[in-house]
Amino acid sequence: MDPISQGALGAVLPQSVSRKDTIKTTTWLGVLSGMAPDIDVIIRSSSNPILFLEYHRQFTHALAFIPFGALICAALFYRWSRPVLNFSQTYLVCLLAYSTHALLDACTTYGTQLFWPFSDYRVAWNNVSVVDPIATVPLLVCAICAYRATDTDKIRGYARIGLIWFIGYLLFGAIQNERAEQAGLQLARDRGHVPENMAAKPGFGNLLLWKTIYEYDGHYYIDAMRAGFNVFSYQGTRIEKLDIAVDFPWLDPQSQQARDLERFRWFSNGYVAKGKPKNSVIDIRYSMLPNEVDPLWGIQIKPNASPSEHVDYITNRQLTDTKRKRLLLMLYGDTLLH
Repeated sequence: MDPISQGALGAVLPQSVSRKDTIKTTTWLGVLSGMAPDIDVIIRSSSNPILFLEYHRQFTHALAFIPFGALICAALFYRWSRPVLNFSQTYLVCLLAYSTHALLDACTTYGTQLFWPFSDYRVAWNNVSVVDPIATVPLLVCAICAYRATDTDKIRGYARIGLIWFIGYLLFGAIQNERAEQAGLQLARDRGHVPENMAAKPGFGNLLLWKTIYEYDGHYYIDAMRAGFNVFSYQGTRIEKLDIAVDFPWLDPQSQQARDLERFRWFSNGYVAKGKPKNSVIDIRYSMLPNEVDPLWGIQIKPNASPSEHVDYITNRQLTDTKRKRLLLMLYGDTLLH
């Protein structure tokens, strides 16, 4: 998730067992250690544009790396924590905070390599958006209240309320995911389809509007589900599944671009299609409107590239006024958009 959520969650877990004489130190240790795994964003290359896709949420987020990541944090921060905490206590706080990061990231749709180095599988539980103020703001308020409290019981009470809220929100997201996925399956059956790889993904910043994707007969079908008291659909569109032999018959399978395409397919958990502009491959998991193919990112394959040349990485994150209004109508449950 976003750094604010990671820092706030990293803070409230050690705060929940802190005393009034240690709360200031455990809070800043928790914030920094909770955000620390995202240091992997600095791993990038101008000559290899999609390198960062491989390393973000990789080894720094792996379950096996958590004890070592926490040790690095403790070693770096002990100079400032030692007037209040000894090294063992500093390490324990860093361990609690650092351990929250990867598990929270795995709740989003992006994909997190929890089992690295044993597997490069990207875990995505799809029960919360990458950014969700409804989840984050109450958690942040509880973290601040715990930091400012002067009584140990109140410190722990505020922090535990924040944890209960956040965990409850994630559990609610799991329930909403199941509801949206079942509605997507029913829509597929109504169309006479036997869907493959059905997935429901939360809309940006909420658990009400969901994007569903399933595969059938060489196509991906993209729809939106509004999971309020009742679940109903905003039917969307379809797009052909990427077929390299058909879409890019001229691409040398031994070229760097072909290898980059497979790297991008792995990053996207297989949800890739040929897009626009010409010769681009898009990740269909993300879009501004949940029932459209409107990718936020993709790669550009160049027909005249040398065998060693990499693809280009492209982005499209513009939310027009028309799309913003349509998105709000879908959130409000406007039935005229069905």
